[in-house]
Amino acid sequence: MQMRPDIQIQSIIKSLTDVVLPALDPDNKLAQEQSRLIVGLLGLMATQLPLQFRYDCDELSRLLRFADDLQREAGVTDAALAAQRAQGADVLERARSGPDQVLQAVRDLRASTGALISRVFEGDDAAAQDRVQNAVLAMTSEQLLRERSWLKTQNWEPDPESVPPIETLLRDVA
Repeated sequence: MQMRPDIQIQSIIKSLTDVVLPALDPDNKLAQEQSRLIVGLLGLMATQLPLQFRYDCDELSRLLRFADDLQREAGVTDAALAAQRAQGADVLERARSGPDQVLQAVRDLRASTGALISRVFEGDDAAAQDRVQNAVLAMTSEQLLRERSWLKTQNWEPDPESVPPIETLLRDVA
């Protein structure tokens, strides 16, 4: 038995394509559609699986920069965010950090940056709010492009050529 998920996914796709799909009743449009959807999603997983760790490291790297920008633009040093930033930087720097640690650091930084944004907008410093809003818009624009590229193979993009390949959007963190 093959233990590598990328090869397992390819085996599943081949089995579905060569055996299951041809055996389905051609008049059962729902079964035909859902089977093709399953094959497509498995193909997407096969494409993304080898890049997932780099994708998460890239997001952590960007969130570390964003945390610095956010604190600078907010004009405050947030202790919780600073602590999460330091922990995230440590995780990213350690060569033996596993994908689960990178993903947890990403989730923690998302929560901490969100909390700081909320606190800034609960206050009355309009200038800080404008700066934070601009930082958030810059970060989310960058993230949206990465996510559109990450899912480009699902064929939802009206102009897929305008979205760069995900490999070009991921920073090397080695």
